[in-house]
Amino acid sequence: MTLSVNSNSAAMAALAALNRTTDDLAATNARISSGKKVDASKDNASIYAVAQSQRADIQALSAVTDGLNRAQSISDVGISAGQSVSDLLNTLKTKVLTATDTSIDPTARAALNTDFQSLLQRITQTVQSASFDGSNLLDGSLTGGLGFMASADASSSITLTGLNLSLGGSTVTIPANADISTVTNAMQMLTLVSNSITNVNSAVANLGAQSDQITAHNSFVSKLSDSLTVGVGNLVDADTAAESARLTALQVQQQLGAQSLSIANQGPSVLLSLFKSQ
Repeated sequence: MTLSVNSNSAAMAALAALNRTTDDLAATNARISSGKKVDASKDNASIYAVAQSQRADIQALSAVTDGLNRAQSISDVGISAGQSVSDLLNTLKTKVLTATDTSIDPTARAALNTDFQSLLQRITQTVQSASFDGSNLLDGSLTGGLGFMASADASSSITLTGLNLSLGGSTVTIPANADISTVTNAMQMLTLVSNSITNVNSAVANLGAQSDQITAHNSFVSKLSDSLTVGVGNLVDADTAAESARLTALQVQQQLGAQSLSIANQGPSVLLSLFKSQ
């Protein structure tokens, strides 16, 4: 190898090697500090693009979950109120059956009628109170049902069917002004109450089935979001243990590179000994 005072190829090679080690060390430090092997598009453009797309889907699924949670709450309130209406109708039927007894004296019949009308008012109050976040499934206001987004691309939805458990409707056929003040009225009410009980129980059962569907789909969405999160981690997360070992090796290489450069820089000084006087 030629020795020259104008250029030092050994030092340049040692410097290039040291720079590469320093760059690798900086990259390893970045992966350890961030916990990611792909933290920006410059790290790996294709992987970064895929990961960002999956992150968008995860965020969309979060919105889906929020909507499904709201749907669950609305249906739970509706089911609870519907069951209360069913219980009130059962109690109402007992009053009506008692009122069909021709041997009841007028005072007792008047008391039964008062209880009957009080129960009707409670049914109305229950239906009107069955609201969550401004949505009431039982008062007939949601004739088209209530739809909720079910997928990240909004291509599918889940619909809660709106019911009408108001007095005098198609489900609860008992008029709001009904009474059992006479045996004839009580006999007429017995048929209406029995039909209403059947209708309400069927309606609440359907609402319960829809609620189960929401629960099952919400669970699926949660699992899907978890799977996508794990998938993104597999793409971009760094192997911290491997990076730690690499960090140690690079630190040693950096120290050796610095020593090598120091030795190479001393090469031209050897030429001075050639010009010393004897």
